[in-house]
Amino acid sequence: MSFPKIGVIGGGQLARMMAPEALNLGFELHVLAEGPEVSAARSVPDAPIGDYKDLETLRTFAQGKDVVTFDHEHVPNDFLTTLINEGVNIQPRPAALIHAQDKLVMREAIERLGLPNPAWAKVEDVQQLIDFGDQTGWPIVLKTPRGGYDGKGVRMLDNEQDAKEAADWFANGPLLAEDKVDFSRELSAMVARTPSGEAKAWPVVHTIQVDGVCDEVIAPAQDLDQATAAAAAQAALLIANEFGVTGVMAAELFETPDQGAGFVINELAMRPHNTGHWTMNGSVTSQFEQHLRAVLDLPLGETSELGVTVMKNYLGGANEDLYSAFSAALAAAPEVKVHAYGKSVRPGRKIGHVNVVANAGQSVDELRSQANKVAALIRDGVDAEH
Repeated sequence: MSFPKIGVIGGGQLARMMAPEALNLGFELHVLAEGPEVSAARSVPDAPIGDYKDLETLRTFAQGKDVVTFDHEHVPNDFLTTLINEGVNIQPRPAALIHAQDKLVMREAIERLGLPNPAWAKVEDVQQLIDFGDQTGWPIVLKTPRGGYDGKGVRMLDNEQDAKEAADWFANGPLLAEDKVDFSRELSAMVARTPSGEAKAWPVVHTIQVDGVCDEVIAPAQDLDQATAAAAAQAALLIANEFGVTGVMAAELFETPDQGAGFVINELAMRPHNTGHWTMNGSVTSQFEQHLRAVLDLPLGETSELGVTVMKNYLGGANEDLYSAFSAALAAAPEVKVHAYGKSVRPGRKIGHVNVVANAGQSVDELRSQANKVAALIRDGVDAEH
């Protein structure tokens, strides 16, 4: 009996967290790693080192794989098209990936679907940027269409002078200008879809960002209007179906109560996503198992939550010897589940997260306190609960 061989391009923590799910299902997981020190290279037996921007490297890696998928969205689309034409099963396809790779393409497509967009424009020089700000009203947001993540490639502009000072951003071509949305909180609507068209959504979650980086997730989002939650999930499913997404997709949203649909779409990710890490302990089916099922065109798993869940990231901090803090961290809250990414510690670098699922009667504040306590112990080596 032959089980499938899955190739993952990129060796970050997302690929690493696919590994135990593949092992449980009997799948062979192979990772194209950027270097021997990356997260997945330490946990996947077959993790050759190679450059994902080199076609011959991709071609060699894809040989013998039943499906090739991704840890990130940065592989050149023309290379993926070439591989598909040579018979490689790539999931998701380049036509879907482009909406996560290029924010201008994404905005145009969301507008075509009639889904909630902020006011936006493609701007090619400072004068067009100023004109947009004057028309829409300051402040505005300037984004690089490609390559930005975790707050990188994003600049807030309060006035015309700020726009003039951003002139160097146009060196590589047109940019995306957006209205700065007045929102109450950030949300994420995650779905998964198979090549044959089966699709399922997880509950919409509340995401808390710090300096442009996801810090906490509360699942499901508390006190979210039911009509808004349903519309957000349906919007994500519509995007997945219309764009031909396969695997997991996250639609990051701004909640705008009493305005339009109650939300606008911020960004898309065509892969497992930080806002879905809560599913590892808080959902019947984790996003990583679901992604593997989806790209292999297997029936999708149940997506309901097992209880209110809080996910808390921990970034690199004062404690370089993470394991030295595990005894205290695990003792502080035994119900909290710790996930470490096997990365070296660097200030501000995502190196792990914790999940905690509510017991009967526990409040969200209690869950957040427990998650923060454990994350702080690991990060700082001290009890820095706040």
